[in-house]
Amino acid sequence: MNTSVTTIERFIMDQEDRYPDATGELSNLLYDLALGTKMIAAAIRRAGLVDVLGSNHTDNVQGEEQQKLDVLANDIIKNSLSHTGRVCVMCSEEENEIIPVPEEYEAGKYAVLFDPLDGSSNIDVNSAVGTIFSIYRRISLEGRGTMADILQPGCKQVAAGYVMYGSSTMMVYTTGQGVHGFTLDPTIGEFLLSHPRIITPRVGKYYSVNESNFARWDRPMQHVVRGLHGDRPDEITGKNSRYIGSLVADFHRNLIAGGVFLYPADTKNPRGKLRLLYEAAPMAFIAEQAEGSATDGVNRILDIEPTGLHQRTPLVIGSRNDVGYVADTLRRQMVPSRPAEPLQAPVL
Repeated sequence: MNTSVTTIERFIMDQEDRYPDATGELSNLLYDLALGTKMIAAAIRRAGLVDVLGSNHTDNVQGEEQQKLDVLANDIIKNSLSHTGRVCVMCSEEENEIIPVPEEYEAGKYAVLFDPLDGSSNIDVNSAVGTIFSIYRRISLEGRGTMADILQPGCKQVAAGYVMYGSSTMMVYTTGQGVHGFTLDPTIGEFLLSHPRIITPRVGKYYSVNESNFARWDRPMQHVVRGLHGDRPDEITGKNSRYIGSLVADFHRNLIAGGVFLYPADTKNPRGKLRLLYEAAPMAFIAEQAEGSATDGVNRILDIEPTGLHQRTPLVIGSRNDVGYVADTLRRQMVPSRPAEPLQAPVL
């Protein structure tokens, strides 16, 4: 039996030791997030036995129906961070405004953004869901934190990660020094290093897209997906289709095995559907650190300047050559990645 293990706490501390000017605050913040997600994992494991399944009978800021676990996960993350003195402001996909640190607690030097439970429509069918987080260094000089601390481009992130609650619970994160994965050992309640230095393949096996939206895409995007089908072998070798409907789960599979995830703009969502700050930017940071790529179809996600808390964007993310194929194809078609005006959805 191998008794030599590396816990996430030990790994984070070892990484910190490489930087003589490190204060330990970011390391502790990452561990705070790890603790919060262990609590979410515990709630999900018991979801069928206690009253946390089903609708909460409320809508979030995007008008989407909230599940009970959405609300629970959101509260857990907020409570894990608000009292630590390491955070000046938070922002959640589930809330309309920024979340200032309560006055009774010290405000720290980091801003944290999170999607507390990605893919929550999968909860009631016992499929994979996840938590996504993004960390920025504050740019405001004093106080509880401001909108400016939140609305920073993805290239300014100091850390990002996700936790996937599936057959096992796994946390994957980066601080700009590679991507590392940790699996939760429920017997000791600790995340253990299981996937050091993840590098995604340059060319992937899979493509992941909701093809029920095919009729609402513009012709260049339909051309792209037909190529991924294998209908255009002169352009690209066809791939296998895999789609779960949870960004965390689809992205994680493609990160490990290689592939491309697409959520294009369409006539129903002309600016895309996924949120830039809570989903696209943190996943893009991880993808690039794993030697992959992330665009809105053409433009690099990490270069987009956010203008609103719940700004949406198209997303093409995964293996570098596959993301490049999409961008090259769209450029050849001479069509912008986002329709300028909403189009009338066809009657299907």
